[in-house]
Amino acid sequence: MLVVNNISYSYTEGNPIIKNISFTVEKGSNVALIGESGCGKSTLLKLIYGLYDLEAGDIYCGDTQVLGPAYNLVPGMDNMRYLAQDFDLMPHTSVAENIGKYLSNFNLDSKQNRIKELLKVVDLEAFSDVKVKHLSGGQQQRVAIARVLASEPELLLLDEPFSHIDYSRRSVLRRELFNYLKEKGITCIVATHDSLDTLGFADQTIVLQQGQVVDMGQTREVYEYPINRYVASLFGEVNELMISDFTGSKLNDEALYIYPHQLMRSNLRGQLDVVVKECFFKGDGYLVKCLFKGNQVIYFDHPVMIEKETPIKLALKKYE
Repeated sequence: MLVVNNISYSYTEGNPIIKNISFTVEKGSNVALIGESGCGKSTLLKLIYGLYDLEAGDIYCGDTQVLGPAYNLVPGMDNMRYLAQDFDLMPHTSVAENIGKYLSNFNLDSKQNRIKELLKVVDLEAFSDVKVKHLSGGQQQRVAIARVLASEPELLLLDEPFSHIDYSRRSVLRRELFNYLKEKGITCIVATHDSLDTLGFADQTIVLQQGQVVDMGQTREVYEYPINRYVASLFGEVNELMISDFTGSKLNDEALYIYPHQLMRSNLRGQLDVVVKECFFKGDGYLVKCLFKGNQVIYFDHPVMIEKETPIKLALKKYE
């Protein structure tokens, strides 16, 4: 189990980037760390790995306290691996040599078999002997993923692990990687901007804003019941409406955060009266931009294009 207890950290005095953060992560869990750029995601991963010294609080991975460079000659924890956004590869050596960096040479046959296994996970078997400097950015990122997996750490910290990888290959790699981690029981924390990294694979989601945790919980609950517009917006387009917009009654009124797929065109009375302004093709249909009450922008998903300036009604979809 990872325990983060009331930690704080500042790059410059009086300007904290991490503020009194606490959470626990169960062994074998996959946790998504999400938030806008500059909210402290990367810094938090570095603190968990022991690259910086905490100003307050403490971190434990199992029974081992995480200590920073003031205590360790070589920063970082032996039972963890951290994948930074810059990959930190050895460009003049081969893919296989990079992956084998953390593996023992005591049993060379075992080492080679492990390298072959990881090359298959990241689909780079044909590039085993190619020097890293000759690879594309996406290929280098896949080498870096394989390398941090090599020694089967207790905890894996990934900072935007798929950012340089083609969309089609990213989908396959994402499935392969997270399935592999589950099979091996490796705990993983992923800092990401991609909601697909979160929704499809994270057991829990932690939301950061300005260095503080503003929401956390089971991923589906964080997505379906966002506490505010900021949290909902991290998963894509979101509409902020009031209960009274649908009911007409101000009694017990409160805000609703509604994703475009949760709205549908309707002929029922008492729903939202909007005017279509634009349609954006997205492959499986259209994202339709409308105006509500003359100036409030609302988006909803629709299977076909709707002509501009068409007045329509919108309702909430009902799910069984």
